[in-house]
Amino acid sequence: MGQVSDILAAKGSTVLEIDAEATVFDAVSKMVEGNVGSLLVTEGGRLVGIVTERDYLRRVAIVGRDERTTPVREVMSAPIVYTTPESSIEECMAVMTERRIRHLPVLTESREVMGVVSIGDLVKFQTREQSAQIKFLEEYISG
Repeated sequence: MGQVSDILAAKGSTVLEIDAEATVFDAVSKMVEGNVGSLLVTEGGRLVGIVTERDYLRRVAIVGRDERTTPVREVMSAPIVYTTPESSIEECMAVMTERRIRHLPVLTESREVMGVVSIGDLVKFQTREQSAQIKFLEEYISG
């Protein structure tokens, strides 16, 4: 059974952040530039939330807010739902499914940010694990 730390070891722990006072336009631009679907939101260096593509669609685009003047703090998701490096892949998938979210920040016990995992990261990891198990079983059967 894999852990979140296994995913971070493979993908790295680079995290994109934005200040809570930045505009939604700046956040969307940063997500596009980084080819990511979320940014962690900070205030004074402290993690206060997460802003996602879904937040933009539901809280800006659909209600006609101006993304060039609306601060990220007004549309971010908070309080933040997170996981730990020791959490299992299955636990993360359950949380994401239950909460209907696609991104989970990974925090240590002292709330230090270790990275972010997406539902795509989890599925990719599980697919690789299952492929390795199938290969092992095929070799065992034919060996």
